Amino acid sequence: MTGEITTRTVLRRALRRQRGRVLAGIVLLCLHQAAEALVPVAIGVIIDRAVATGDVRALLLSLAGLAALFTVLAFAYRTGARHAYAAVEREAHLTRVEIAARALDPRGHRSGLRDGELLTVAASDAELSALVVRVAGLTAAALTALLVAAVALLVVDVPLGLGVLVGVPLVVLALHRTAPVLTRRSAAQQEALAATTALAVDLVAGLRVLRGIGAQGHAARRYASASGHALDVTLRAATTKGLHLGLTTTLNGLFLAAVAGAAGWLALHGRLTVGELVAVVGLAQFVAEPVQTLGYCVQLFAMARASAGRVARVLGATPLVRPGTAEAPAPSQSRLALDGVGHAGLDGLSLRVGAGEVLGVLAYEPGEAEALVALLSGRVPRDEYRGTVRVDGVPVDELRIDAVRGAVLVEPHDVALFEGTLRDNLAAGAAVDERVLDAAVRAAAAEDVLAAHPDGVDRRLTERAANLSGGQRQRLGLARALVADPPVLVLHDPTTAVDAVTEALIAERLAAARSGASRSTVIITSSPALLRATHRVAVIDRGRVVAEGAHEELLAADTRYRQEVLR
Repeated sequence: MTGEITTRTVLRRALRRQRGRVLAGIVLLCLHQAAEALVPVAIGVIIDRAVATGDVRALLLSLAGLAALFTVLAFAYRTGARHAYAAVEREAHLTRVEIAARALDPRGHRSGLRDGELLTVAASDAELSALVVRVAGLTAAALTALLVAAVALLVVDVPLGLGVLVGVPLVVLALHRTAPVLTRRSAAQQEALAATTALAVDLVAGLRVLRGIGAQGHAARRYASASGHALDVTLRAATTKGLHLGLTTTLNGLFLAAVAGAAGWLALHGRLTVGELVAVVGLAQFVAEPVQTLGYCVQLFAMARASAGRVARVLGATPLVRPGTAEAPAPSQSRLALDGVGHAGLDGLSLRVGAGEVLGVLAYEPGEAEALVALLSGRVPRDEYRGTVRVDGVPVDELRIDAVRGAVLVEPHDVALFEGTLRDNLAAGAAVDERVLDAAVRAAAAEDVLAAHPDGVDRRLTERAANLSGGQRQRLGLARALVADPPVLVLHDPTTAVDAVTEALIAERLAAARSGASRSTVIITSSPALLRATHRVAVIDRGRVVAEGAHEELLAADTRYRQEVLR
């Protein structure tokens, strides 16, 4: 997808991608509406040519023709509607796939939407934006019906036909004037629902924490407030749609009454036969349907346009980071280097991680640790930090995204596990030898997680691994990182949810698992057990490295370090 993505782009692209089904649907639905418009005409002809004359042969032929007309009518609608609905569903599917790909893009995106809002865009807005495909078919069919009805009325009586040809555009124009209001109300409704969904996702993700601090009541009130706002916005949108429907029905009824009244007046003065009167009244009643369909299309298009704007916001969002084109460099003695880096709480930070080294990093301020993790994980755009971050001597902004991801793996503090088996979560889609899985699980001291269930590594996890404790999830996240076995592994507080005995065991096994000249490890933590297992510790204060050395040396020589680690 190239060029700027706008609301109009999303709508036009939907019609272009589904043009085959759209055209088939339009042709068949137009045929259906034309046939349906001819039904009252056929009945009028039967009355004048067969019923009024008493001609049995003409009556039988007319009935056969009417049956054929209804057959075409039914077949055309059934097939045309199937093409139209298939086009909508296929376009919604393609849009959902694109949104998912954009959300999962390793470069990130600047849409400004939270996870819950992205979920709403993928689930709801993708479906609603695809409705433009249905609007095209319904609009063409309704206009065809009105055209056939107008031509039939012109044949019966020219002034009557001209009245329909002039009156229908005026009704449609009046209905179209409400479209901007419908679009605004629909957009506000989708935004409010997305914000409520995003808040619900955040609250569910942090439910255990909320229970731990006794904040369930506050969270419930906050959600109730957001939900109430969404309800108000939805009711305003529904009110607008209701008013629009009422206006459509009113104008439609007045128009129908005017046509029927004019036809009755002409019949009284002998200008119309009985059959022609029946045909005109039937056509006038029929015209109500396509006019109402056009009003409905205005509503559908307003919703499609509003949702297409939100889809365009995601698909058109610029990447958060812009990687280079260089391939992965050859391993060097300095696997990871930061020179004069400034970002968030970091101010001129310089740091080196040598080949085969296990480096501990203690940041006195948690915000500085978070800034370092964000930087190393590639979530910070190049224009938002100063200095240089190098992998094997090459600046990361010059490397391809897969080269950076293949060289540096950051396992965040907040572990994300997915619904599926333990094996699926540990292997992360790769073909992994059983011995590698066992070694990683042992290094993370997670054998008890497997032993506690008869299925072992094939044990199924529920959504967000809710059937595991926080410590179990944390250890499995560590095991998954060890299975990946990246050249540089960055761990952020990997043992905060485990007990002291298990933490000491992890520290001992982790150092052994990451030994070797081809592996370097950075552990950002304040845990004395983990820091003791490192080769060297770098202390960060006020955004810079203020002390370096072995853990025991720093304990003996640095009072602040001793207080931070042993408290």
